[in-house]
Order: sequence, then C-alpha cells, then structure tokens
Amino acid sequence: MSETVKFGKSSVFFDTFERRPGPIKKNMHYCPGCGHGILHKLIAEAIEHYGIRKDTVLIAPVGCAVFAYYYFNCGSISVAHGRAPAVGTGISRANPESFVISYQGDGDLGAIGFNEFIQAANRGEKMTVFFVNNANYGMTGGQMAPTTLPGQKTMTSPYGRNTATDGFPLKVCELTNALEAPVYIERVALTTTPRIRDARKAVFKAVENLRDRRGFSLVEVLSPCPVNLKMSAQEINAFIEERMEKYFPLGCFRDRSAETFPAPMPPEPVRDPEKVRELLFPRKLNIGVPKTFRNESKIFNYERRIKIGGFGGQGILSLGIMLANMAKLRNFNVTWMPSYGPEQRGGSASCSIILSHNKIPSPLIDRDCNLLIAMTQTALEKYIHELKPNGVLLYDSSTMKRPDVTPDKKVLGIDALDIATNRVGNHKCANSVVLGALSVILIDHYLEGEDKLDFDRAFEEAIIDGFSNKPEVIKQNLYAFYEGKKVALERVRDSRT
Repeated sequence: MSETVKFGKSSVFFDTFERRPGPIKKNMHYCPGCGHGILHKLIAEAIEHYGIRKDTVLIAPVGCAVFAYYYFNCGSISVAHGRAPAVGTGISRANPESFVISYQGDGDLGAIGFNEFIQAANRGEKMTVFFVNNANYGMTGGQMAPTTLPGQKTMTSPYGRNTATDGFPLKVCELTNALEAPVYIERVALTTTPRIRDARKAVFKAVENLRDRRGFSLVEVLSPCPVNLKMSAQEINAFIEERMEKYFPLGCFRDRSAETFPAPMPPEPVRDPEKVRELLFPRKLNIGVPKTFRNESKIFNYERRIKIGGFGGQGILSLGIMLANMAKLRNFNVTWMPSYGPEQRGGSASCSIILSHNKIPSPLIDRDCNLLIAMTQTALEKYIHELKPNGVLLYDSSTMKRPDVTPDKKVLGIDALDIATNRVGNHKCANSVVLGALSVILIDHYLEGEDKLDFDRAFEEAIIDGFSNKPEVIKQNLYAFYEGKKVALERVRDSRT
C-alpha cells in the first residue's frame, strides 16, 4: 500500500533535528502553545516557496528562539543579545547575494537591541525582520518586557505595569512607520486559524520582498506564551485578541512592495586574502625602539613635568598628545591629562604631560613643572607660578610680548601662529612649530650624545604613527616642525651675538 503525503514538513526544516541535544529529535523545544513553532513553519514555507534556501541566512536572537538553528536547514547565525540587525547589515553588505532574515523577540529587539534595529530600518537595509511580541520575557521566566501592557502582571510587575514608573509599551510598527526607508510593515497575530492565514500572507510578502531585494521589511507577530503568562490556550488567545490587539492593532502600516526602488550597487566586496589582511592589519613602518632602549641624557634620570596652556582650537591638547606619543615611543611611562571648559573651541584649554622611567604616582600638575608652553597671555599668567626655578618657558610671540620672569628661567619666543599661517599655510600646525623650537632648546642645553639627534626622530615617528592614513597632514606637520626649528636657531644665534 503506497503512502502520499499532501501536507508535510517544509524542506527548509531538517528531517531530524540532530543538533538538538538529548534524545528528542523530532519535536521543537518550545513550550506547549508557544507561537514560535507556528511562525517557524510559516517562514520555512515561504523560504521554500521562493526557492531561496541555499542563500538564506537566519539570524537567531538571544531569547526563546536562540536555538532556531536546530531546525532550519539554511545558513544560521546566533548573535549577541540585540545585535541581529547589526550582524545582518554586515552579512548583507559583505555578501549581497545572501537573503538575511532577523528573527527577534520583544526583549531582544525592543530593549537592548532597539537602536540596532531602528538604525537598520532607517538605512533601509535589505533584510526582513520577524518580531515576536508575546508581552513578556519568555526565556527567563516571564518578566516585564518593553511590550508588557499597562496593568499587566508579570514576575517583575506583580501589581501590574505602572506607566508612571515603567513607561508605556513600545509600539514598534508605529515607530518604524515614522521612518522613510522601510518598504513593508505589518502586524499580525497567531491565534485563530483566520489570523494565522493572514500572518502567513504577511510572512510570504516579507520574504518575497527579501527575494526581490526591495529593502527593509518588518512583520510584528503577536504570539501566545501561555506557560509564562499562566493561561490556557483559550485564555491566551482571548488575552491577545481582547487586550493586546487594542494596544497593538493588527494591520498593514505600509506596503511599497510594488513601487520601483533605486537599487544602488554596494561596493565590490574585497575577497582576496592578502588585501583583506592588509585592510584589517595594515603594515606599520618601523617605528619605535627596542624595549631595552633608554635615552641617556641626565635630565631623564628624573620625572619630567610639562604644562601646556592656551585656548581651544590652537591644538593645545594635540601638542600634548604628540609629546606623550614621543615619550611612549621611547619607552617612557607617560601620562596626558587634558582640561577644558564646555565651550572647548575658543575657551581655555590646557594639558599636563608627565614622563618618567619610573612609575608615575599622579597625572596632575599644579606646581614644579619643568617646561611651560604658553600659547596665550591668559595661559601664561595662569600657569607661570607652576614653573619651577631653572625651568623652561616657551611662548607664542605672534600674540604675546616677552614675559618678565626671573633670570634663572630659560625663555624662548617663537612666532608659532605666524609661521604656521604664512610659511606652512595651515594655522593648525602652530603646535608642530612650537615643538621645532623646543628641539633647539633641548639640544642646546639638556640633551647629550645621540639624544641630540633622537628628539627630531621621535617627533617624526610620532607624527607618522598618529596620522598614518593622512599623508598630507604628516607632510605639513613635518614641514612646520623644521620651520619652527630654523626660526628658533636664528633667534638663538641673534641672542648670542
């Protein structure tokens, strides 16, 4: 006697669920009466109907459907909580031939993952999202979810959801409908047979849009969760139809499936292994020194404390970062501490840099700094008292007069702003001009032996290391450094004669 199966399991399901642990290999792991099994069936039938199984990637959430890959015989990925749309975006863009389905619950999508979801929808990513709304956190025992109804009792809202303290339930379809990009948005329910038929049509429509690569589709599914909500099958259906549907009305919010959408081609994926390796791990120049290297000049036997002051927009913080990077590349322990007001650009700005071969107990400097770089008169007056006896003062003489300080201090003015503007052609390079001048002071008075050459090398390496992908910035700053050094050398020679 022959047997004919008219309505059987979709070929998109495995014949036997071998991936499921334990002895049960024919049934799904969901609770009795759960809507996930129904929705899985509808999705599998749609994938089979449109013939896209081999190129479909189903992204499972953290939630009750986290083990969806037990059942679907297609590409499957389990991702971190809420990150399905972000991962889906990456898959869709890296492999444009893929058909990406994101399957998420109300906690996964509506709570931790809502920003990922709404941004993907706003970009119009070519994917379809099935959003399961059962008004509670099902996997962890029935706690209050973003979609829990006002007054609804859960494990964490035993007196009912209080909108004054917990806010109102999240209406995902309505929020998504406010965006320009999505193509199709519909809310359905898995209660009675007629409603399941309507849900089937919506699922097929969303998968059809996926096949035709029309853009972003969302199907929200009001799904029964009788075990966690402690209801019978009849009670859970009544709860959905009489209570949930009042707050989450069923229906199609948007259907632009028939419209013609421009389909800009994504950039050609990079597939060559060597090119991918180069993009992910660009080759670095031979920057820095061996771990055993130490600058031998006597000034480095002690902690060096540097204060830089000016106003936002002068590159004060960047100047400090360059010095800190130079020290790091020479195996110093180094700290960099910025300080600026809320109106950073145009307001006061300063930073403190400490470098030492020993441990640095604190990054703060309020006294005994060895070097003060002042780019404005205000900064000079504010921080000059912190400069210790025999310290070095370097100031921008473009806008400041030579300060009156005690004779024990070494003072050099450099027209940093004028040089950067008129010679380099970019006022933002004034900080590199200052470092060129600093090089002259250090070489003349403090650096010994090979260290006299190493300061300039360290600057070049720090600039190249910091701006490796901006060759024009590197070029300008190197030019500014050596222009500052040239002018400072002329100033020093003139002062000696």
